[in-house]
Amino acid sequence: METVAFTEMKHGTQEEYVFLQTLEHDYISALPDRLLVALNRLGGSLQGYQLSRLQHSLQSASRAEDDGADIEMIVAALVHDLGDELAPENHSQFAADILKPYVRPEVTWVVEMHGLFQMQYYAHHYGKPVDGHLVHKDHPWFASCQRFVELYDQAAFDPAYPTRPLSYFEPMLREVFTRPAFAQV
Repeated sequence: METVAFTEMKHGTQEEYVFLQTLEHDYISALPDRLLVALNRLGGSLQGYQLSRLQHSLQSASRAEDDGADIEMIVAALVHDLGDELAPENHSQFAADILKPYVRPEVTWVVEMHGLFQMQYYAHHYGKPVDGHLVHKDHPWFASCQRFVELYDQAAFDPAYPTRPLSYFEPMLREVFTRPAFAQV
């Protein structure tokens, strides 16, 4: 079978769905490869900074590792801005949704909230409030997000910082994104 015959999902047969499940398994297994391509595309995105979005992401991951973060937080730092290209207005949520099946809930929440938390450093330049993140001040992962943004994100625009290449982080990315989905929940 090369394709299914049904034109509506409700008319599919067990044989067709078993066939599709095999193809889907192969597709899911290739997720790390697609993420590496997406990260490389960040090399030419969002101009005006001293670093490309890829370099920023690599520096964020390098800073996380230098700070002693675990593999989940390092990979989160690596992919935290993946949404910049396709979802610039909600890039944090986009990246968090990619991570969610593979990391603990704390990491997902930190990435989801990092866009709001980072506004404390620059929102005043746009006439916007800098304290929006404080609505979460009693959240159990508030300090974790604050640390992520302070040490790994907002500081990761330094061309002189010793930043590791993508090839260095590739094994970590592959380890996290080949885990069974939602096994950490």
